[in-house]
Amino acid sequence: MPDYKAMYFELFNKISDAIELLQEAQQETEEQYISDETESGRLIIAPAIETEEE
Repeated sequence: MPDYKAMYFELFNKISDAIELLQEAQQETEEQYISDETESGRLIIAPAIETEEE
């Protein structure tokens, strides 16, 4: 019979590791964006594109 408790803990630990890895990647890229001297930090909104209604 499979050891479901051990399987659960292994899965839980691997999912926790994956979440931590994703959070670290997000934090690193956010820090890169913030420290980029070429960015002005302003949001640029493109004008709306007008379309013909049918």
